[in-house]
Amino acid sequence: MSLLQPAKPEMAYLKLGIYGEAGSGKSYTSSLIAIGLTKLLRCTKPVGFVDTETGSDFLIPMFEREGVGMVRTKTRAFADLLTIVDEAQGACDVLIIDSITHFWNELQEAWCKKMNAKRVSLKGWQELKPTWREFTSRFISSPLHIIVCGRSADKWEEEIDPTDGAKELKKVGTKMRAETEMAYEPSLLVEMEAVQINPRIGGKLVHRAYVRKDRFDVINGQQFDNPVLDAFMPHIALLNLGGEHKAIEPGRDSTDMFDRTDIGEMKSVKRDIALEKITSLMLDLYPSQSEADKTGKRTLLKEIFGTTSWTEISRLFSIDKLDEGIKNLELLVLKANEPKAVEPQAASGSGNGKSKTKGARA
Repeated sequence: MSLLQPAKPEMAYLKLGIYGEAGSGKSYTSSLIAIGLTKLLRCTKPVGFVDTETGSDFLIPMFEREGVGMVRTKTRAFADLLTIVDEAQGACDVLIIDSITHFWNELQEAWCKKMNAKRVSLKGWQELKPTWREFTSRFISSPLHIIVCGRSADKWEEEIDPTDGAKELKKVGTKMRAETEMAYEPSLLVEMEAVQINPRIGGKLVHRAYVRKDRFDVINGQQFDNPVLDAFMPHIALLNLGGEHKAIEPGRDSTDMFDRTDIGEMKSVKRDIALEKITSLMLDLYPSQSEADKTGKRTLLKEIFGTTSWTEISRLFSIDKLDEGIKNLELLVLKANEPKAVEPQAASGSGNGKSKTKGARA
């Protein structure tokens, strides 16, 4: 079957990321959206809430007023997060994770604790990144509407002063404080900010939402004050709501590519195996340390490989050339071990057809 097929909508669930500073309204807005989705889709299951900041306690009255149930857990362990997403696929239709920042921090701290290290090393990042992707793959592919909240972090870039060439760091924006690639995963990404409408002390505050990324590009760049579900409906309405959800083709990967033995560590392993076979076959032909056997080994190496240098053979020869030498050595060993034919004993006698015993008189 061809990999290229006619395109059709296959993203059936909202994957929303919300980030901002403290007090910007992340948890509150996430809850309003979750409640709105539950009512819109007429869900009978409760909203799942993964709470790392105790914020869910203060949102219980809102859920009760709206007649929407809530099930929750309070944890910052990344291992728990993976289990919760799996459990939520059967227990909930909407899941809030608040905040993802704590899970990323906990994962790094857990690695340092396990390795008795003060900071994550380069090797550590090579372990942490694939581990983190166990969550992002669930986030994208799970049949759940998932709202991920995260704390805000500044983005900095190095700029060069055109007058004197001096380098300096300048703030160029904000991002979600989590693993570097997390912001790429949501299909809708929103930044929250607490804005004071009245400049006087104690003036009115609003929770302002800035749409930083909308993959449908219908509300990209727009802003909303005290947003509820309706603000994001242009994006949500274009999802394949109620249909089949397929984010990435399941079960497809490139594992089979690494069965090849001509790359990386496997190439080194195959070379070691070939050299061990050559050594063993040489010992079959010349097992002793006598001068005659040593000379025989040198002569055989020259005949098979064109050199008497073991360093040249073991380090410079290709795997194919080593394999060819093994086949030739195996033929020599097989030939050396063939049983020798017994020559028939010549008959002796006087010509009358009777044999004589050796040493006997006629």
